[in-house]
Amino acid sequence: MFLVLRTKKMKTIIECCVSASATRVCGLLPYRNYSCNSMLATCSASSSTTRRTLSLSLISTTFSAFIFSLSPPSSSSSSSSKLPLSKFFEIPDSGGVKALDLLDGSGEVPSDGDQVAIHYYGRLAAKQGWRFDSTYDHKDDNGEPNPFVFVLGSGKVIAGIDVAVRSMKVGGIRRVIIPPSLGYQNTSQEPIPPNFFDRQRLFTTIFNPTRRANGEGSTLGTVIFDIELVSVRHP
Repeated sequence: MFLVLRTKKMKTIIECCVSASATRVCGLLPYRNYSCNSMLATCSASSSTTRRTLSLSLISTTFSAFIFSLSPPSSSSSSSSKLPLSKFFEIPDSGGVKALDLLDGSGEVPSDGDQVAIHYYGRLAAKQGWRFDSTYDHKDDNGEPNPFVFVLGSGKVIAGIDVAVRSMKVGGIRRVIIPPSLGYQNTSQEPIPPNFFDRQRLFTTIFNPTRRANGEGSTLGTVIFDIELVSVRHP
């Protein structure tokens, strides 16, 4: 399947092939050079202009049709069209955070105490992968997307994001499955959707007492984030 995406700032072609045995993303991602990991086909890009701002948006859009199942594979033929969990690896000493590196970064790796800026797409495992927030919806006065900035290890964000970003390189893009124990434990943890109705829907789903009592807590509280590490600033 070929998806051609055109914007005023760039032309991008992403080839996305998804099957039960292989997943690859290839294409022109302007403003920076990347090489994919062994699970992904080789990707490269070059440009003399400024840093691209849309790569995470493009990749997430491309993959949005392939929300994977968190339950064991069934005999249903539809399971083969979803991203298989076997492609993910568990981040060491993470407490159960699973990751898939969509693009490897080439910059530095952050440490606790560093100020990091990320772009993200946040989705629920429940509600058919409902996207509850994205930094690309947060625009500055010039209409450009604002990255989310926080201090690594400060406890400001849900623990699963801290864990995921800590082992990334600047420029990298990673999809992570965060279990409830490392996801939202209360309504003050960030990132919090700025839209009131999105916040309400997110928290009433995750903290639904009736469905939790019915044993659905692990599904309700599991969140999926696509994260791009934009920059690192040392204190």
